[in-house]
Amino acid sequence: MTTLLLRLAGPLQAWGDSSRFTRRSTDKAPTKSGIIGLLAAAQGLRRTDPLEDLLLLQFGVRLDQPGQLERDFQTTHPADGKDSLPLTERFYLADAIFLAAVSGESDLITGLDYSLRHPAFPLYLGRRSCPPAGPVTLGTRPAGLWEALHDEPWQAASWWRRRNQGTVRVELRLDAQAVPVEAAHTFTDQHDAPVSFDSCWRDYNWRQVAHAYVELSNPDARDAVPRHDPMSVL
Repeated sequence: MTTLLLRLAGPLQAWGDSSRFTRRSTDKAPTKSGIIGLLAAAQGLRRTDPLEDLLLLQFGVRLDQPGQLERDFQTTHPADGKDSLPLTERFYLADAIFLAAVSGESDLITGLDYSLRHPAFPLYLGRRSCPPAGPVTLGTRPAGLWEALHDEPWQAASWWRRRNQGTVRVELRLDAQAVPVEAAHTFTDQHDAPVSFDSCWRDYNWRQVAHAYVELSNPDARDAVPRHDPMSVL
């Protein structure tokens, strides 16, 4: 089993799992459908192309820097400007950083890593208005999903790390079958396992998600920086 790690960072992200009509919400973490869509774009797949290989991947995400929920109001007008369309309410995650991972056969994972380094279509973090702030892929690891997400160093920004203590407790969300039973705190059902991205027949399945936590070392902790003592020279 080989795992591909993705660092998802940008000014804005939006991972909708229940968007309807004029309200476009976002989940607190990347969804499986959003990551499969990102990988499909990197490979150059069209919306009508089959997704069989990608659907076999196990998926997980670590919430290294949760970010802040932001709300935006948008309105549009037709070209003639006579009427306005309904006001839409869109939600985003600002200044968030996630460590996402997909696990599967070595040849497939290696190919996906290459595609992310040479994407056929532009990559974005949930919506087209949310480009990534830097390279997405962190490369592959010769480990399973749980081990890779558990062992990778904390990916939070330096300014965020300086606000925290030497050890931080970070949430993990993984496909339930990829988590040791004793490590999972809770289980939820999420409707974000893609079947088809075809605009004429967009379909998703339910999947069981395990919520767990991992403690990570913070080398830039605020309590690790020596305090300045002006009287020390005396």
